[in-house]
Amino acid sequence: KKHNQRVVILVDEYDKPMLQAIGNEELQKEYRNTLKSFYGALKSCDGYIKFALVTGVTKFGKVSVFSDLNNLNDISMDHRYYDLCGISEAELYQYFEESIRGLAQANGQTYEQACAQLKQDYDGYHFTYDTPGMYNPFSLLNTFDKQRYGSYWFETGTPTFLVELLQKYDYNLEEMASVQADADELGSIFNDDNPIPMIYQSGYLTIKDYDKRFGLYKLGFPNREVEDGFMKFLLPFYSTKKITKSAFEVGQFVTDIEAGNAEGFMQRLQSFFAGTKFDQIAKDTENWFQNVVFIVTTLCGLYIEAEHQ
Repeated sequence: KKHNQRVVILVDEYDKPMLQAIGNEELQKEYRNTLKSFYGALKSCDGYIKFALVTGVTKFGKVSVFSDLNNLNDISMDHRYYDLCGISEAELYQYFEESIRGLAQANGQTYEQACAQLKQDYDGYHFTYDTPGMYNPFSLLNTFDKQRYGSYWFETGTPTFLVELLQKYDYNLEEMASVQADADELGSIFNDDNPIPMIYQSGYLTIKDYDKRFGLYKLGFPNREVEDGFMKFLLPFYSTKKITKSAFEVGQFVTDIEAGNAEGFMQRLQSFFAGTKFDQIAKDTENWFQNVVFIVTTLCGLYIEAEHQ
């Protein structure tokens, strides 16, 4: 009223309360109703709002928090906004050349080698098809600050509910490397019957290719940071190994392979299976052990194809 101007509203992580309450339907309903009232109030003030931007990981159905706010435009997979989040390769080279050179010097690399490793580790996010990949800004900035490559994004914490969804439906992890889905599935509301939309929306999978004829997206891990980090996070959930010991074990696997020590490799693999509780694998024993093998070989940097015909 004072300045005769309309307001801009920015809401980050609108879904954080509901994500934290997954598995607690009563609490989730309470959160949903609270948020529904909040966004309903915004609708009644529509004439005073110039622009609103709401971000979050996923969508929630049933009594939607946005049911009273029906004029939202979902730009999650809109070509016009593919570079809204993240750092493009052009921006990386334009604004961070000095940082890249410092990183290269600190790690005994050439400038070109540092660029290649940054691309392999942190590039590859695609929010729609036929667009350049985007770099993870959090990981990039931490790498430049510490002058060391690392899994910085994963150190912020990976939600265990993603793993619980995978285990609940005995999902074959090997399929994650080349899963296919259509746009409706990728943009679907939260449904614990299918973990893939949630894993895609959380950034652990990204768009790798698109079949225009059938309208199918091929998904995969965006980069090495995500693939290695996700596999390391999954390992303790699928074996008896603790996180602190699993890194050492993976290193020993690689040593066995390089030395041609097949017997040592198999004995070490058997130790990963030892002590697994029966109730963990009661639904599909073969799939459980196949997932362990897939995690281990992926962490070793090996290409694996399961059920090859």
